[in-house]
Amino acid sequence: MKLRHPKSPQRIPKRRPASPFPILEYDPSPTAIIEPRRVYKSIDVPKHCVLCFFQDVIDDLILNGGAREIDHAISEVGRHPVYELEFGGKRLAVAHPRVGAPMAAAMLDRCIARGVRKFIACGGAGVLDSKIAVGHIVVPTAAIRDEGTSYHYLPPAREVAPHPRALAAIEKTLRRNGLDYIVAKTWTTDGLFRETRARMLSRKREGCLTVEMEAAAFFAVAQFRRVQFGQILYGGDDLSARWDHRNWNRHQIRERLFALAAEACLSM
Repeated sequence: MKLRHPKSPQRIPKRRPASPFPILEYDPSPTAIIEPRRVYKSIDVPKHCVLCFFQDVIDDLILNGGAREIDHAISEVGRHPVYELEFGGKRLAVAHPRVGAPMAAAMLDRCIARGVRKFIACGGAGVLDSKIAVGHIVVPTAAIRDEGTSYHYLPPAREVAPHPRALAAIEKTLRRNGLDYIVAKTWTTDGLFRETRARMLSRKREGCLTVEMEAAAFFAVAQFRRVQFGQILYGGDDLSARWDHRNWNRHQIRERLFALAAEACLSM
């Protein structure tokens, strides 16, 4: 008579102690229910990618820069394409990460699953000091985690930093091009219409000179997935007193910032 071995019991994840605040209940498990690497298989993509928030610049790259679509996903808001172009004789991927930490993090995670390993993001940001002119370059050295997405990738902490190599590549590129720039912390928030004066002043005391909605999530995803990531921002609207839009959506500035991001990314 053959002896039958009982089936191995299914491993049940340990129950973690509840926190008064669910956002602080970090789970370090490396595998999620919807794991990007299972959904988006590795393909032939460039190892370098610029996540560009400027759709007008991307449109120009498609029309005049030889950018071609190499991948896309579809969501309720439409297509999320990834393009490839040649920049300085090298392959470069370009994608719009969408606005807000959750969507931006998902786009980054998808690109990583496809095979990209080195990233620079370029975008605009509100300034917390009116002396920062529209178009002035600000390089984040850390992001205050006043959003939700980063807490699903890293344990709770007040801030998160870009990859040192990416930061060094950005600064080296800016110096090589003879450009003035500021290095400072940035304030990442989900609350577009809850940027109160008290919170703004508090972040400013911490060393933040800009406010945006994605940097902390970008840096956290990159750390979790062990890829290199940095970001370049330019001064946009002014939140240092009363809000001033300052007509900051200027194509020439955005076009230049993309070129600098591409140069820095490909130097990594």
